[in-house]
Amino acid sequence: MLPKELMDELLMFRRERDWEQFHSSKNLSVSICIEAAELLEHFQWAKDSELEDILLNNREEIESEIADIAILLAYLCNDLNVSLTDAIRRKIAINNVKYPVDKAKGVSTKYDRLK
Repeated sequence: MLPKELMDELLMFRRERDWEQFHSSKNLSVSICIEAAELLEHFQWAKDSELEDILLNNREEIESEIADIAILLAYLCNDLNVSLTDAIRRKIAINNVKYPVDKAKGVSTKYDRLK
């Protein structure tokens, strides 16, 4: 999903610091969750009416957290030889079955409760 040049840059960054030793699948997965929680902190306790201002006032920090998540996910996909593009396409196909438009449009109901 990332351009090859960017992925190569990420891998070089990691290799130069000898960080592969710390990047087990478990550690990368845990780190993704931690970074996602750090992203959530920006929105914790916020009212919907405050979200636009939060994004405006904290955009740089929010983008940084999103980048951290994306970088860790890119490492995990690389290390597990997972094509993120292919995985997303498979998931879309699964979700198309789980959430048919005629039942899911405009509702947030979980697939097993759709009527």
